[in-house]
Amino acid sequence: MSAPTQPARRRVGASLPDFPWDSLAAAKATASAHPGGLVDLSVGTPVDATPEVVAEALRSAADAPGYPQTYGTAPLRETVAAWFARRRGVPALDPDGVLPTIGSKELVAWLPFLLGLGEGDVVAHPAVAYPTYDVGARLARATPLGADTVEELEAAWNAGSRIRLLWLNSPSNPTGAVRTVQDLAALVAWARAHDVVVVSDECYAELGWEPAHDTTVGGLVASVLDPRVCGGDHTGLLVAYSTSKQSNLAGYRAAFLAGDVALVREVLELRKHAGMIVPWPVQVALRAALADDEHVAVQRERYRARRELLRPALQRAGFRVDASQAGLYLWSTRDEPCRTTIDLLARRGILAAPGDFYGPPGARHVRIALTATDERIGQVPDRLQDLG
Repeated sequence: MSAPTQPARRRVGASLPDFPWDSLAAAKATASAHPGGLVDLSVGTPVDATPEVVAEALRSAADAPGYPQTYGTAPLRETVAAWFARRRGVPALDPDGVLPTIGSKELVAWLPFLLGLGEGDVVAHPAVAYPTYDVGARLARATPLGADTVEELEAAWNAGSRIRLLWLNSPSNPTGAVRTVQDLAALVAWARAHDVVVVSDECYAELGWEPAHDTTVGGLVASVLDPRVCGGDHTGLLVAYSTSKQSNLAGYRAAFLAGDVALVREVLELRKHAGMIVPWPVQVALRAALADDEHVAVQRERYRARRELLRPALQRAGFRVDASQAGLYLWSTRDEPCRTTIDLLARRGILAAPGDFYGPPGARHVRIALTATDERIGQVPDRLQDLG
């Protein structure tokens, strides 16, 4: 008797794109061979020290023998709500609509699944975007769709796309573009008219550089929870936020989801079952980071100084810097294929991220990060001098 035939197992990984940074191996090897060493501007990982106020909070919570709360403590959730009121122009966030997460990338990757999306559903995201929006849709067996405007979304809807989740990203990674209040309001209105959940990734909001977005001169990067955007009603709206960039906490994985209480509780229930819990010492550190604005201001000025050195050096070398109103990147082009630019920079010991990582519309840009030490970034002007 023959053995019973086993049903074919569908491998989710088979539907995922290759991990983009793997394609940079040759360029990294070239750049690393430069006599002055590698200047790695390809990733957005912080290099400056974790602020002492946060490190001390972590140490204070080191004795943590019991399981932490998936929901986070009431004081932590209240701290997040107070931060939104103080820093983001959102005066009435319900602390019950806050959920700590294990960094923001895992949240982006798993949120479509946690919200119950699946085959036949569509996840819309910016056309030039952080790759994990696309990956998260595929993990849920949904379909990713690049779309930036109400007109594009409406056309897709009318063509039969069952959009159930709309990702926004302002300030954008990789472009640094910032959406206006009017733009956000129009997108929220469209989503509400079609019963689409809106999730806004706002992880770079404290790093605005132009006056309209620079908090040091009274500017602000608008949140989707801003009453000017949503009329004070957070129904159907969520914000993903991380302290990795503003507080040098990438290694802590300290982030949160905030907004619609009903949606947060829906996500919470699944995360409780799955054991997706932020460690207690990290929850204490997250609260300390969000309660202290001084270290954020200090770090912002470090990035400002690096930006003010890099941007003119790139422009003298024939680059045009587009968008880049906020965030940790200079979205740059020499009006040539991005991989040509990557090779040109690698020969000078500089590694950047090719724009095609972020979708076909980025194929003639490179993303140049501010996240390297002052010493390394100080090498860039001389290395680009022959291109001027």
